[in-house]
Amino acid sequence: MELLRMSKAAKRLGIHPMTLRQWAIDGKIPFSWVGRERRFSSVDVENMKRGSDSTISRPRREVLYVRVSGSSGGESSLGAQEEELRATSTGEVVKVVKDRGSGLRENRPGLNRVLAMVSDGTVTVVRVTHEDRLARFGVGWLKRLFAVYGVSLEVLHPKKSGGRDELLEDFVLLVTTFAGRLYGMRSAEARKRLLAETGQCTSRDRAA
Repeated sequence: MELLRMSKAAKRLGIHPMTLRQWAIDGKIPFSWVGRERRFSSVDVENMKRGSDSTISRPRREVLYVRVSGSSGGESSLGAQEEELRATSTGEVVKVVKDRGSGLRENRPGLNRVLAMVSDGTVTVVRVTHEDRLARFGVGWLKRLFAVYGVSLEVLHPKKSGGRDELLEDFVLLVTTFAGRLYGMRSAEARKRLLAETGQCTSRDRAA
């Protein structure tokens, strides 16, 4: 039995190393730690290769998702993300989906397109440069949703987060959103009181 490095094991399986890394995290394939590196038994790799796992048998079809937080500008950042993802692609790039808007926003046009492609079987892999490009929170739930359709999420740089400026923009958006909702609640309460008082005054005037 041979202990294989991640790159060699992934090559034998015909998948991207990031896919194999995610399988290891999800418990789909056993591995051992050698120092700080995951190593895979050649026996487990061969068993996985001979298996009927749909992720292996399906052709690799990628959707590349890139995002910037601002509503304008950011073309260089979008281009850099796309270039990096294309350079590391090991399958067919079906589509590059671009989004503008905070990662805190759940209802993003680009993200909705990605979800549609996942659900209709158009792609087998969703790829991003950093996890927070996809979402600031709830990425774990998205991974589980993707898995239901046999789609994996690959993060090119698993640990690095977005820049300070974007984090600040997200914080401002968060505060603004909650402040707006709170103001709206207070406004609704004020309207109710006004209507109630107006109704009482009208009743008294009619009685007089």
